[in-house]
Amino acid sequence: MSELRVLTDITTSGTPHLGNYVGAVRPAVRASLAPGVQSFYFLADYHALIKVGEPERIQQSTLEIAATWLAAGLDPERVTFYRQSDIPEIPELTWLLTCVTGKGVLNRAHAYKASVDKNNAAGNDPDADVTAGLFMYPVLMAADILMFKAHQVPVGRDQIQDIAQSFNHLYGEQLVLPEALIEASVATLPGLDGRKMSKSYDNTIALFAPREHLRKQIAGIVTDSRAPGEAKSCEGSALFEIYQAFASDAETAALRQAFADGIAWGDAKQMLFERIDREVAPMRESYLAFMSNPGQLEDILQAGAAKARRLATPFMASLRQSVGLRKLGSQSAARNAKPAKASVASLKQYREKDGLFYFKLVDARGRLLLQSLSFESPRQAAEAIALLQTQGVAALSSMAAQIQQIEGVSPEEVAQALAQLA
Repeated sequence: MSELRVLTDITTSGTPHLGNYVGAVRPAVRASLAPGVQSFYFLADYHALIKVGEPERIQQSTLEIAATWLAAGLDPERVTFYRQSDIPEIPELTWLLTCVTGKGVLNRAHAYKASVDKNNAAGNDPDADVTAGLFMYPVLMAADILMFKAHQVPVGRDQIQDIAQSFNHLYGEQLVLPEALIEASVATLPGLDGRKMSKSYDNTIALFAPREHLRKQIAGIVTDSRAPGEAKSCEGSALFEIYQAFASDAETAALRQAFADGIAWGDAKQMLFERIDREVAPMRESYLAFMSNPGQLEDILQAGAAKARRLATPFMASLRQSVGLRKLGSQSAARNAKPAKASVASLKQYREKDGLFYFKLVDARGRLLLQSLSFESPRQAAEAIALLQTQGVAALSSMAAQIQQIEGVSPEEVAQALAQLA
C-alpha cells in the first residue's frame, strides 16, 4: 500500500452552510487532488441516527450533502465516495471492535464526557439522555477508519488507536494504526452575529441559497455603529473575516484599506456579497442540477459503495477468519485457536509511550527475533512490515538502518521465520 490513505466523514444531519464549505468541503476537495493520496469520503448516516430522530431530515440531508460535495468539485472517479449505510461490513466490524474495547476507553470519549459533565452541572443523573449509540460512537468511527486502513485521522480520536491496538494484541497485526492529522489552520467562519457559524446558534449563511436570499442574509451581518467616512476596524469584524475566507491577498488588502478609509457598511456588505456569489454561483447551478435528479446521486453513491466494498469485503472475510468465525470442518476450525494462531512466526506493529511506532518479529513461541527502530507514523511501520512479508529476508539489506539485531538470534532463524510469513 504505497499511497497515503485519508478518510473524511460528513454527518448527514443538516443543510451545508458557508462555514461548512470554508472549513471542510473546499479544503477537502482540494486535498483530494494531491498526488499519491487515496481519499475516502463518506456520508455518515449511521452517525446521524445518534442525534437525529427524523427520517425525512436524514434523507434530505443525505441528498443535500451529496449534491454539495459533488457540486464543489469532488470527483467520484478519483476518490471513493459512498454512503456509510451501504457498507454492511462496517457494522459487522463495529461489533468485532466492541468485543475488544474497554469501557474505560469509551468513558474518556469527548462526546460522552461532555454529556456527563452537562448532566452533573445540572444536578441530573450522569447518564441522563445518554444513549448507547452516543456511548459507542467511537467504536463505529473506529470501524469506519480501520475498515479502509486509513493512515490519517483528525485530531481528537485517540480512542481509535487504543481500539486498534487491543484488537491487534489479541488477533495479530490485522489493523493499521492511524496517526493524528494535525492541520496548521482550520478555517472557522463567524456567523451573522459574530459567533462561530453554527446551526445551533441559528446564525448561518446558506451555501446554495438563491442569489437574492444570499444578499439578504449578508445584509443581516451584525456591524457596529460607525458611520460612513469613519475608519472601521478589521479586528473582530465578522464581515471582514468572511470576506477574507473567499478573497485573494490583494482583494483582502483592498478591503482592509477601504475599512481604514471609512467605507459604508452597506457598500462593504455589497462587496462581500459579490465576492461570495462569484465563487458560489457556478457551484449553485451544479448543485441545483443534482438536487433535481436524486436518481443520479443514488447511482453515484452506489458506484462508490461498490468500489469501497471491493476493499471491505475481502478484508472483513480475513478478520472473520482471524477471530474464529469460520466454517466448520475447515482446518482453521480447530477447537483451540490459540495454539493454531501461534504455530508460525508473526510481525507485530505497536505504539510505545513515546508516541512513536515500532514492529517486531517473534517466533511461534513468542521469542523475539527482530526489533525495529522507531517510525514517525504507523504508515511507515506498516510499509516496512509489508516489505518483509513480500520480500522476506531479501528486504533486510535495504532496511538495515531500521532494524535492531537481537543478541543470540542467528540469521538462519530470522530467515526461517520470514519464510513462514511469506
